[in-house]
Amino acid sequence: MEHDHGLRRKEKEIKDPAEMKAILKGTHYVTAAMCREAAPYLVTLSHGYDEERNAIYFHCAKEGKKIDFLKANDRVWGQAILDHGYSHGRCDHLFESVQFSGRVRFVEDAEEKRHALGVMIRQLEREPGKVLTEQVTDASVERVCIGRIDIGFMSGKRSIKVIESP
Repeated sequence: MEHDHGLRRKEKEIKDPAEMKAILKGTHYVTAAMCREAAPYLVTLSHGYDEERNAIYFHCAKEGKKIDFLKANDRVWGQAILDHGYSHGRCDHLFESVQFSGRVRFVEDAEEKRHALGVMIRQLEREPGKVLTEQVTDASVERVCIGRIDIGFMSGKRSIKVIESP
């Protein structure tokens, strides 16, 4: 995918990859856009970000519209947002966001599925140890459908303070 447009508001750009990765780790869901035969589709995915692999793991049903789209075209564009709220009376919204693109692969290997579930559970659960022990079984690993978005591009933007107009 080509990404030739730079950020217009350079003062809001996040350049540090570690900061972008922290946003991906700090959110509970991402939105991902996909396309099939010129028809767009947008989904919200609870996820876990694996920094070592620079990949986003998600779980889903083994069939359905999302699967049909991804089998036809594995390329996605996504977004993660940390919403810091609207600044009333200032016409400003405070946030940190990451845009990403990549390709989706479906994980078949049981060890990687187990790893993916661990990444997601540790990112999303208050008591990950308990959930990992009680719910990640050989049977659940066998049953679950895991997608992995291998990220090829990331950009970040933030507005974390109200900018006063002169």
